[in-house]
Amino acid sequence: MPKTIIVSNRLPIKISKAEDEYILSPSEGGLATGLGSIYKQGNNVWIGWPGIEITEQQDKDYVSHQLKELSLIPVFLDQEEINQYYEGFSNEVLWPVFHYYASTYANYKQSNWDYYQAVNQKFRDIILSIAEPGDIIWIHDYQLLLLPALVRNELPDVSIGFFLHIPFPSHEMFRLIPWRSELLEGMLGADLIGFHTFDDVRHFLGATSRILPVNTSSNIITMDERSIVVESFPMGIDEQKYATLPLQDDVKEQIEQIKNSFINTKLILSIDRLDYSKGILQRLQAFELMLELCPECIEKITLYMIVVPSRDTVPQYAHLRDEIDKRVGNINSIYRTMDWTPIHYYYRSFPIETLSALYHTADVCLVTPMRDGMNLVSKEYIASRTNNDGVLILSEMAGSSKELIDAIIVNPNNTGEVCRAILQAISMPLEEQQRRMTAMRQLVSKFNISHWVKIFFDRLKEVKLMQRSMQARHVSFATEQSIINRYIKTKKRIIFLDYDGTLVNFKSNIEQASPDEELYNIINKLSEDPANQVVLISGRKHENLNQWFSHTDIYLIAEHGSWFKKPGTNWHKISGLSDQWKHDIYPILETYVDRTPGSFIEEKTYSLVWHYRKSQNGLGELRASELMNNLKYLASDKGLQLLAGDKVLEVKNMDINKGKAALTLTEGKDYDFIIAFGDDYTDEDIFKALPETAITIKVGSNLSAAKFYLRNPIEVRKLLTSFTQHTTVEVG
Repeated sequence: MPKTIIVSNRLPIKISKAEDEYILSPSEGGLATGLGSIYKQGNNVWIGWPGIEITEQQDKDYVSHQLKELSLIPVFLDQEEINQYYEGFSNEVLWPVFHYYASTYANYKQSNWDYYQAVNQKFRDIILSIAEPGDIIWIHDYQLLLLPALVRNELPDVSIGFFLHIPFPSHEMFRLIPWRSELLEGMLGADLIGFHTFDDVRHFLGATSRILPVNTSSNIITMDERSIVVESFPMGIDEQKYATLPLQDDVKEQIEQIKNSFINTKLILSIDRLDYSKGILQRLQAFELMLELCPECIEKITLYMIVVPSRDTVPQYAHLRDEIDKRVGNINSIYRTMDWTPIHYYYRSFPIETLSALYHTADVCLVTPMRDGMNLVSKEYIASRTNNDGVLILSEMAGSSKELIDAIIVNPNNTGEVCRAILQAISMPLEEQQRRMTAMRQLVSKFNISHWVKIFFDRLKEVKLMQRSMQARHVSFATEQSIINRYIKTKKRIIFLDYDGTLVNFKSNIEQASPDEELYNIINKLSEDPANQVVLISGRKHENLNQWFSHTDIYLIAEHGSWFKKPGTNWHKISGLSDQWKHDIYPILETYVDRTPGSFIEEKTYSLVWHYRKSQNGLGELRASELMNNLKYLASDKGLQLLAGDKVLEVKNMDINKGKAALTLTEGKDYDFIIAFGDDYTDEDIFKALPETAITIKVGSNLSAAKFYLRNPIEVRKLLTSFTQHTTVEVG
């Protein structure tokens, strides 16, 4: 039976060693809670590092056995791997760059990168030892960016989801990493890539399209004939747990103690892990400014600040801790009175019951990171406010600010704004508190951790189905043989061939893509067969096709079907079409040529084409999108169609399309073999118009209405050459 394999850097347990015994205790993390419902079911498993170095084989065996009973599989790392892969690359390259601290803290060491690759491969080997066809693999976070592709290379058809729990930086920041291409390629091994916010999605798509040779359309990336979907899934919490904790007797007791300790005082709560991305020093600065500007707040307001220890052996973290100690000491020494201390500061972790009591009691929760993927403290505070009161002050740099819009949203760099937000929060009327809190509580309740897990899995299944349905099958050797066999057995055939991108590769200069000797040979041999009607159906000007193919014995259709030329006759065009609309459209296209270096206009009888193949990557796409928006209403008024092709935007009469042109040649004719080759949007009309029995082949991409695909013009020519080796001989 298929299983789900969850993979993260750490397992959802804490292992400690007391004398010679290893003691396992469950982790309180949000991810552990959310995924608990999955990895504990059936034969599902969670793979990760147990969080401690275990060197002796018998200890490894013992711990592995203990973990197996909990559906957990360990990846054992030695101290050097922990130092270089985790402390080194993950936390000295990825963490600072992804949180926009590259210039201050990033350290690009080759040996760290080597270890990062080696440990990702270690994780891959463990996955491969248990993965079977039909399994779903869900990989988490920045320590394992290479893992999706490492697994994909070995298991091409497996379902892989990837989720990043920290922000994804803009391209300008991300490109500083020397190994940026490898990291992106690693992530693109997944079928579905999830982030907390749409900004992260945009940044990832921007970095990918600029750094790698991939196609992106909306939120779908096409790479090596695979479609990868990139979406935002804001992570939730176990809302029920936080809503019910204040009802427990031990929590109720602590709530009373806190209330008694802070009578007549507004309590402001701040909880963070020790990290430079959390904005702790800036928050203290804003609090100090408030005491300075608002002396009447003295003795009326207390900041209860918890900082959870983290990596304090690392110099910059130790330095940050010292700075926090100094700043808190300073503020307390200046403003403390006999009965009141402005800041109650704790550098340690607290049990969840105490946190619950604080969440439930604090009048204000101050969450002001400089950059944060989601920030679940904000959601835990809201879920704990069972009386629907309290005020959340939230940094706009936290992912949760995109959802919790009823919080007081601040820029954490703006000390004055944070100071004013604190004053607004402590004086907010109860009615307004309840209005804001009720809305946020409904949101946190609906978009909880189970919802997050469910929508990610549902979307992953949809993506797999979409990949299969959109994936016209590649013409393998067996498929090719069966097409050739059909070809041999049939007596009346029609072969539709597109030109650019199908028979020849694109050239940046459109005049250079003229046919070569090999192509003439193939076309002549195909058209010599009396059973074949070869039709070249192209968006090219009829003058172009005339110059190249008028001496051949094939049917020519130019400009998507506005010009026809039967073998041995002159060109004729569709009657009743007007080109008067060009007077209005041409000047608009000209303004875009002026604004987009490298672009130009090509004029055809009933269409105008704006080409941007030679423009700067990204700029052409931006202008094409603007131009589409600019023209869409004018085009529909005039009965025109806008076609976005490969580095082109074409405006043409709606009555003309390749599908209609193909139908005029096939309707009422009893062809027993119909085949069509094409590479862009305009050819989709042919694929859709032809009867179900037709063989339709998309070139260069597998996203198509066609039944099959070939990778490039070389493969097209190879298949056509196979046809020419089976000429039908007419019986006299």
